[in-house]
Amino acid sequence: MKTNQLAQVALLLWVVTIAVFVWFFIRGSTVAGTDGRTAIVLHPRERELVLTEMRGLLAATQGILEGANQGDMPRIIKAARAAGMAGTADVNPALMAKLPLEFKALGMGVHHEMDEIAKAAEDGKPAAELLKMTSNTLTKCVVCHAAWQLKAGS
Repeated sequence: MKTNQLAQVALLLWVVTIAVFVWFFIRGSTVAGTDGRTAIVLHPRERELVLTEMRGLLAATQGILEGANQGDMPRIIKAARAAGMAGTADVNPALMAKLPLEFKALGMGVHHEMDEIAKAAEDGKPAAELLKMTSNTLTKCVVCHAAWQLKAGS
C-alpha cells in the first residue's frame, strides 16, 4: 500500500513540475512594462545578446534592400542567410526559457523567413517579390516591438 502512495506522490510531483515548466515556457520571465508593452526581464548580458541579434536582423534587412536596389542578388542572399535559422543554433536554452512563447515564435518566424528570402533570391525571383517578402517579414518586427520591451534585471 505504501508503495502505491509513494508512486502517486511521485506522479503528482512529476505532473506539477511539467505544468510549471510549460507555464514558464509559455509566459517567460515577464512583468508589466512602463509604456503599455510587456517587459521581458533578462540578465543584462542576455538583454545585450538579444539586442545585438535584433541589430543584426536590421543590418540584414538593410543589406537585402540595398541589394535589391542595386540588382545585386548575391548581396541579398548573403544578407538574408546571415539572419537565417543557422544563427539560432547555439542560443542558450536558459535564455530561450525566459522569452515568452509569442516572442520566440515571432523571432523564429523572422529567422525562417530570412532563409526563405535567401532561397527565393537563389531561385532567381524578381527583386519586387523579394521586397514584398522582406516587407512581410518586417511586419513581424513591428508587431514584436509594439508588444515587448527588454528590461535588464538580475
